[in-house]
Amino acid sequence: MQIKKIHPCTGHRAAIYALAEGSGDRFFLSAGGDGWIVEWNLDAPETGRLIARTESKIFSLCSLPEQDILVAGNMDGGLHWIRPNEGGKSKDILHHKKGVFDLLPLGDHLYSAGGDGVLTRWSIAEARALESIQLSGESMRCMALHPERREIAIGASDGHIYVVNADTMVINYTIHSAHDNSVFCLAWTPDGKRLLSGGRDAWLRVWNEQGKPDLNGPKEAAHMFTINHLAFSPDGSLFATASRDKTIKIWDTYSLKLLKVLDTIRHGGHINSVNRLLWLPEMLVSASDDQRAIIWEVEP
Repeated sequence: MQIKKIHPCTGHRAAIYALAEGSGDRFFLSAGGDGWIVEWNLDAPETGRLIARTESKIFSLCSLPEQDILVAGNMDGGLHWIRPNEGGKSKDILHHKKGVFDLLPLGDHLYSAGGDGVLTRWSIAEARALESIQLSGESMRCMALHPERREIAIGASDGHIYVVNADTMVINYTIHSAHDNSVFCLAWTPDGKRLLSGGRDAWLRVWNEQGKPDLNGPKEAAHMFTINHLAFSPDGSLFATASRDKTIKIWDTYSLKLLKVLDTIRHGGHINSVNRLLWLPEMLVSASDDQRAIIWEVEP
């Protein structure tokens, strides 16, 4: 496979923590420590367009194009419901007691994972919290929706993974001590038969549908330091991991074989922690503490 660096998107004044799809297939959004939400055009990535700005660091971002809404979660526990086509007009709701680390849309609802250990279900139409459950005394860091069942896996800083029924908000099962410490990222394989997780311990773990370890999973740490995020390619044949060790690694979904390492020296990659990934058709976008988003062209 061939991966080519297309362009570094510069202009943010602080680390970038969040990426989301933009207003079309050729657009994406970035947000981070400067409180800015910026839209980038893959066909003209030299200059981004400022969509909105907040007074707090943005940790999570979700695009709801059908409702013409962006939702941003900040470090203080607030959610910003932004209408980009109305001059960035927003409804700001302080809800969680600590940062909002992840946002997940499902039908008419949006789920937020808070640093207070709380999972909340929101009405998108009303921008209103409907129900909250306390899952842990520590931060909820990431979420992943099962591709077939209305079931959400949630990774926490207590090292556990909680699998919750999205409708009843009841825990179906818990994967205890999935990682030695914080679980920072989760993703189901496209067939829904395996759950991948990455954490502060730098390990990539693989779990079956019953929450048991996959015996074919990696036998050694996947990165040198924390795995911050993982994302599947649009066709599901590949996935990428992003790490505090400044690298991005590309893996084969089915064999779990490592195919490519994108680093600073050989590929002109990031010079600081890689925090987030967004896989678009033929393109992979990465975001980093170095205040840049890099666009990569992927040729299988």
